[in-house]
Amino acid sequence: MFFKNIHSRIKILLFIIILLMILIIAKVFYIQVIDYERLNKYASGLWSRNLPIEANRGLIFDRNGNVLADNLTTTSLVLIPNQIADKNITAQKLSSILGVSFDDMKKHVYKKTSIERVHPEGRRLTYEIADRILSLNLPGVYLVKEAKRNYPYDTFMSHTLGFVGIDNQGLSGLELMYDKYLTGSYGAIKYFSDAKGQRLELSEIYEKPQDGINMTLTINYDIQSALERELNNAVSKYNPDQALGIVMDPNTGEILALSSRPNFSPSNYQNYTVEEINRNLPIWATYEPGSTFKIITLASVLEEKLIDLEKDTFHDSGSIKVENARLRCWKHGGHGSQTYLQVVENSCNPGFVSLGLKIGKEKLFSYINNFGFGKKTGVDLNGEGSGILFNLDNVGPVELATTAFGQGVSVTPIQQITAVSASINGGYLYKPYIVKSLNEPVTNSVIKLNESQVVRKVISEDTSAKVRYALESVVSNGTGRPAYIENYRVGGKTGTAQKVKDGRYMVGNYIVSFIGFLPADDPKVVVYIAIDNAKGVTQYGGTIAGPIARNVLLETIDALDIEKRTGGMTKKYNYLDKVYATVPEVRGMKVKEAMSLLKSFKVEFSGTGSDIVHQSPSAGERIYEGNVVRLLLTEGGE
Repeated sequence: MFFKNIHSRIKILLFIIILLMILIIAKVFYIQVIDYERLNKYASGLWSRNLPIEANRGLIFDRNGNVLADNLTTTSLVLIPNQIADKNITAQKLSSILGVSFDDMKKHVYKKTSIERVHPEGRRLTYEIADRILSLNLPGVYLVKEAKRNYPYDTFMSHTLGFVGIDNQGLSGLELMYDKYLTGSYGAIKYFSDAKGQRLELSEIYEKPQDGINMTLTINYDIQSALERELNNAVSKYNPDQALGIVMDPNTGEILALSSRPNFSPSNYQNYTVEEINRNLPIWATYEPGSTFKIITLASVLEEKLIDLEKDTFHDSGSIKVENARLRCWKHGGHGSQTYLQVVENSCNPGFVSLGLKIGKEKLFSYINNFGFGKKTGVDLNGEGSGILFNLDNVGPVELATTAFGQGVSVTPIQQITAVSASINGGYLYKPYIVKSLNEPVTNSVIKLNESQVVRKVISEDTSAKVRYALESVVSNGTGRPAYIENYRVGGKTGTAQKVKDGRYMVGNYIVSFIGFLPADDPKVVVYIAIDNAKGVTQYGGTIAGPIARNVLLETIDALDIEKRTGGMTKKYNYLDKVYATVPEVRGMKVKEAMSLLKSFKVEFSGTGSDIVHQSPSAGERIYEGNVVRLLLTEGGE
């Protein structure tokens, strides 16, 4: 019995030992095979350290590959406190080089952490300071690569591009909206240390950072440069409160240029107020449009076939009475009897009041809404405004009348240019956009492509053609004549709008504007310019904003390779205008004979002799009277 009990105990003990062996083997298998990666990662974390390497932020290009935002390589200071042999001496030397207090540096040196990034004192150091720190050869002191955002053209497109913070995070503009794409992933230099944090003599591991995704804009650098230059000139000449401009492809909604004043330097954004850096005026500003809004009234009335531009007439006595309000024309005494084409040319307020009364409030406000006013366009930029329209229930005859000529409604510049584009492009309202594509950082191949989007059809092609014709007539014969460009058929409309303060219209304080496009028969580009409270000059859209728009349009001719057009309207000149004249053919003539044909021009000669063998400009070119024609002379018979 005794031996039998012993035998049973041995069996139980053997069973327990075998069971324990099985459990141990299973645990070892689990650790070595199933949970190996997780545990190895934990183990590595105990004896490995990472020196972070910042990725480059994605580049921003214009449509032709010009870099608008790139990166500079800088260095930043990182400490490994456990590796620092003499913390006081290290803190003293670093504080001296960085120009910070010893106490502030001690906080970094003595901090109980595995890795300490010296922020902000040690961030994005100059090469000189970095070299001085490196020459100290202090244990536990490291310099790591960091990328610093660089804007090569400084204030160029500042509100649109935006800026980044010290950690390269987007804080405004496109930098903020597309931050998750533009931001890359950190890399690291991995080294190994013992339990006390001392560095071991083992090979380092380099983990390459992943650069951010590149971005290509619809912006055309040449056109943007022209707009920036012209706004700078306007600020110098008129000292306005604000100024802005937009250039758009009316057939796609692509924004070709966008800028405003005041602007700022994204690299030094700390030096500006929140208002200066956050107000992207072309999409944010809201104000009464004035006479540029008459384009919408005109298009609506023509679509409803309520008038014939050249047959129907309106007599302007200088004012028109609507209920108890008398609405006046800008011209004292009025324009007299006019066709409605002349009403448009003269920007006659009473004439447009009559158009508003003809179409009625329901129809007019329906078109206004269809053209995109009163709501955001959806442009891919942050901070867009919506504008303000009358509630239809509150629109009486007076409100209808003032709306017809652009008073009493409030719009944004991006709404204005988008709506006018629809009125001249055949009737299609496009959603405006500025980001053309997102691109892979190494090959720059397209990851995501934005394409033009038609929101709706607003008017017919026939109506659009009539609007183009009327607006070309404005530039050739009416208030828009300062924007005329010979041989390129410009259409456009001026605007002069009173500003409102505390519910009352201000005296002598206007927003003057001009919206123009070319060629008038087949628009390729449309430009909107607005100048707020120009000083030291009579404030009219045609005389202030018109020439600015003309200069920008001239640049678009070369930038977009727009060819000359025939069949356009001839400009009607007044005594203040410069007059174009056609250069005659004088090659092969004697000087005396040629001079009788060149009386309208200044003539310069080169060479000797009396026979003309070459001329510049060529015959048939149209230039301003008084401009120079150069003649190359030679002796007869040569």
